[in-house]
Amino acid sequence: MFTGLVEAVGTLVEVKPMAGGYRVRIQSPLAHELTPGDSLAVAGVCLTAILVDGNEVHADVGPETTRVTTLGGLQRGQGVNLERPVRFDGRLGGHFVLGHVDGVGQVDEIRREADCYWLTISYPAALRRYFIRKGSVALDGVSLTIAGLGPKQFDVQVIPFTWAHTTLHALRPADRVNLECDMIGKYVVGAVDQAGFGSSAGTGGQ
Repeated sequence: MFTGLVEAVGTLVEVKPMAGGYRVRIQSPLAHELTPGDSLAVAGVCLTAILVDGNEVHADVGPETTRVTTLGGLQRGQGVNLERPVRFDGRLGGHFVLGHVDGVGQVDEIRREADCYWLTISYPAALRRYFIRKGSVALDGVSLTIAGLGPKQFDVQVIPFTWAHTTLHALRPADRVNLECDMIGKYVVGAVDQAGFGSSAGTGGQ
């Protein structure tokens, strides 16, 4: 379980192809806080540390994860958002994030307003029913609030601190991003469907 509050930006040192997937080697000060078997959110995807070597952590990315997330397109030298699992004896910020990506979106527009930045993200149609305006979404592992919502896109505003301390500042139009819908919202939709009250999602305006 994660919160979407990025602890550090790691650097991808190596991407080594394996049977259907990859083994990634990530350099980060967080490596010293990890042991083999620990979970680590990498760009919003929950991975398992299989080896820790100094300030580097190694993790495997399986075939399914390669297909349904952006991790298959990672390049050597690229920055990745990192977060360790939340401790339940500590404070909980952000929102509940599982590290299980629901779909891949695309950056359509980036615009600046004062010291903040607006991102317009297009998303797969199947995810529309899980989004609500002012609800939460994890974007490459970063907890954000949906400020504007349409049938194919949503808008989020990024404050200066988050912009500077995550990989969001490196995004460009047409870049792909991992999306995880709010966990509570998914359970609500599932419960409604099981009760027989499910219906196709309506559309909303920006």
